[in-house]
Amino acid sequence: MNNLLVLPILIPLCTAVILILFKEQIRLQRGISVVSGILTILSTALLVTRVHSDGIMTLQMGGWVPPYGIVFVGDMFALLMVMMASIVSFAILLYSFSSIGEQRERYYYYTFFHFLLVGVYGSFLTGDIFNLFVFFEVMLISSYALISLGGTKLQLRETAKYLLINIVSSTLFVAAVAYLYAAVGTLNMAHLSQRIAEAGQGGILNVIAVLFLIVFSLKAGLFLFYWLPGSYGAPPSAIRALFGALLTKVGLYAIIRTFTLMFVNDTSLTHSLIAWMAAATMILGSIGAVAYKDIPRILNYNVIISVGFVAFGLAAGTGDSLNGVIFYLLHDMLAKGLLFILGGLIISAAGTDRLSGMGGMIKKYPLLGWMFFILTLALVGIPPLSGFAGKLLIIRGALDAGMLTLSLIGLGSSFMVLYSLIKMFRLAFWGNEPQRELPAVNLKRASAVAAALLVLVIAMGIGADALYAYVAQAGEVLASPAEYIQAILKE
Repeated sequence: MNNLLVLPILIPLCTAVILILFKEQIRLQRGISVVSGILTILSTALLVTRVHSDGIMTLQMGGWVPPYGIVFVGDMFALLMVMMASIVSFAILLYSFSSIGEQRERYYYYTFFHFLLVGVYGSFLTGDIFNLFVFFEVMLISSYALISLGGTKLQLRETAKYLLINIVSSTLFVAAVAYLYAAVGTLNMAHLSQRIAEAGQGGILNVIAVLFLIVFSLKAGLFLFYWLPGSYGAPPSAIRALFGALLTKVGLYAIIRTFTLMFVNDTSLTHSLIAWMAAATMILGSIGAVAYKDIPRILNYNVIISVGFVAFGLAAGTGDSLNGVIFYLLHDMLAKGLLFILGGLIISAAGTDRLSGMGGMIKKYPLLGWMFFILTLALVGIPPLSGFAGKLLIIRGALDAGMLTLSLIGLGSSFMVLYSLIKMFRLAFWGNEPQRELPAVNLKRASAVAAALLVLVIAMGIGADALYAYVAQAGEVLASPAEYIQAILKE
């Protein structure tokens, strides 16, 4: 039964390889991609159910005795992340059918789409720090292709910057892994936790911990986010949605896993550093979100705010805050995917991404406008929508940990999210229509995808109690990783 743990990786991997053979057959590519997405969701749902009832699943590839060999680990945290990623990516896939354009579809868009998912799911499920690097690279190489697909001047310029930043961070990643192996002699995450505890986290191990924090912060956009607003704003809206919903979450997952499992013996250094990086990220992200008047940058800075908020919850390190981090990550993955889809629809309907060129759209697109408004309330954390439970748990846990200043910054960042998105809503949907001919677009199919995601946002908030049973199970492992370590290292 544990062999099923690799299904979320194998399904998109096989799909990506198969799609290479059908470059010109767009309908067939779409059909295969839909089947692949459905199978991934179903297989992940089965795995979540299994772990909820029976505990953590592990798979030792090749039959090697741990801590040797490649290990995949399906604890509740990893599988919840995979499940939400599979749902959101499926919705973005459906949105792509009406937005990405046939030219990009013919140049292996769906192939790179599925290869990127291989990297995302593999990063969540791996139990080995070097294989985390491998899956990161699979994800990043696919993202290089997707961000440049279409070859516009803006895309090529931002691709060069994106490529350079990630090459630097990947080089630092390899160096950090090498230093860590030299210091403790293992790469298995569970075994690393034991070895680091035995060695005592100080001196060189603290240096290595900070190096990992820099690497993952570059990838997540935690404080070191200067590359993100331009790079995520260059490709088409479907690719922006994929990046905004998933890529930063992989970096955040790596930070959370690393600093709740491996480097947990000197939190006065690591968690304090994370706390102030989180504060700076929320403040700077808020400034960017309210300063700009083009939709891609407003949305991208909202991604940065959420990265800081999640890191803030991790820095608090209490049971409530860790549960809140998991709940908020699941909400944010879903809500950000929907936010970028709605942003793309607004741009398509208005024929521009500048708010100064919009107005009066509520008359022609009322459903689009009110979906955006409801989503704004969810992102701010208004009950009973999906953002409320996670924010409440994080703030409550942080106050229990005595983090009053950061709690106030976190609440302030929520008001900045509200201001930036209400500004979008007001300027795009109210006022006078622009004195120019608007493009004739059919948004029905894409609006149906957005509506389905909005239903999930509402359902996640209303059903928070039912979901909390799964979130609490995941949070217990983060707060006390002994079960995770035992599940991997047992012979």
